[in-house]
Amino acid sequence: MANYYSESLNANKLRQCYEIAPPEVQKFLEAEINVVLNKIKENDKVLDLGCGYGRVSVRLLEKAKQVTGIDISPDNIQLAKEIFKNEGLQFYEMDAGDLSLKDNQFDLTICIQNGISAFKVDPDRLLKEAIRVTKRSGIILFSSYSEKFWNERLKWFQIQAENGLIGEIDYDLTKNGTIICKDGFTAITYSCPEFQRLTSKYQVEAKCYEVDNSCIICEMKKK
Repeated sequence: MANYYSESLNANKLRQCYEIAPPEVQKFLEAEINVVLNKIKENDKVLDLGCGYGRVSVRLLEKAKQVTGIDISPDNIQLAKEIFKNEGLQFYEMDAGDLSLKDNQFDLTICIQNGISAFKVDPDRLLKEAIRVTKRSGIILFSSYSEKFWNERLKWFQIQAENGLIGEIDYDLTKNGTIICKDGFTAITYSCPEFQRLTSKYQVEAKCYEVDNSCIICEMKKK
């Protein structure tokens, strides 16, 4: 389903997904945010692609001067604006694959929480836009799940299905890093080799690494 996150799993339903996450997943989510925080310098302007209801965006203000969160779902953006009214934090409804933003605008651009799968946007188009709006020598961070985290990830999605947030999981098709539900929901992952093949087409210095046996980080520096 091309618009699952914008039409079905958004706003308070998306918020609930994170609220019911088991401890192992909460640890993973925190480790992912810490990776981003460690890349932010004083006075940095940060772009959060697929910000949802602002869960990560608000945390980045711990270090960043300004954080811009964009999401394709108007319901997500409305909820983000209602919850977070912090100075230096702004939210816009926008397609991550077609950003209405100027070139070379941000010091750090992030697409985490496996956004490369969740957005259902062509990966080349997504990465090209992320690079375009990032300043020269700026950093772009993409993330996905480690294969070592499969059991914990599947458990989390099972909990979401049990709570009616996503469809019933199709266990005949769910395997090898891909979760498929009977209502059409599909979530894939990217490995380091796959990230490396994708980034090799662009003017970036890229490295890929695993964090806390749970997430894969692809870190790019724009040339």
